Amino acid sequence: MSRAEATKMRILRAATDEFAAHGIAGARVDRIARTASANKNLIYVYFCSKERLFDTVFDTHVTHGLNTVAFTPDDLPGYAGRLFDYAQEHPEVIRLAIWHRLERGDSHDRDPALAAVTRGAELEALAAVQKDEGIGAAFSPAALLTLVLGLALAWNPGNATGLPASAIEAESTEDRRRSIVEAVRRLL
Repeated sequence: MSRAEATKMRILRAATDEFAAHGIAGARVDRIARTASANKNLIYVYFCSKERLFDTVFDTHVTHGLNTVAFTPDDLPGYAGRLFDYAQEHPEVIRLAIWHRLERGDSHDRDPALAAVTRGAELEALAAVQKDEGIGAAFSPAALLTLVLGLALAWNPGNATGLPASAIEAESTEDRRRSIVEAVRRLL
């Protein structure tokens, strides 16, 4: 790995932590540079702006990261369990997604066509399984996928459940995972 590539990787790691903790508006390029042991100007050379740096971090961790969890329309409970596992292992991904939604909303998607194609492929596959196997027939493919995602990510660092911390801590991570998988199974 070249020196420039190593510096870029340090910047991305520092930016991931900074954006996950503070969002786009609260993140500071100075802190990212200091944490990455890099010159602040290099951030602008490599990424042009703080917003583009966030986009790169978002694409790397959220878009790519969540796509590493294989979508299995014929095993939605298993898919929900794997998404839950991923979110537990990578809490920064959920925080980045929440910051993106809060600060950018849907109006700032960088490539809505790509997102639609990806989601469209999942929905088509889900529709085919629904038709062939009759699972989740009470819901449209979009509604079913939304419900599965909502259940899978219900216990994450950014989700305010309204329950006291003691009630949340009373359940183990494995208990939560089991509950999610069972809820999706019953949904079907």
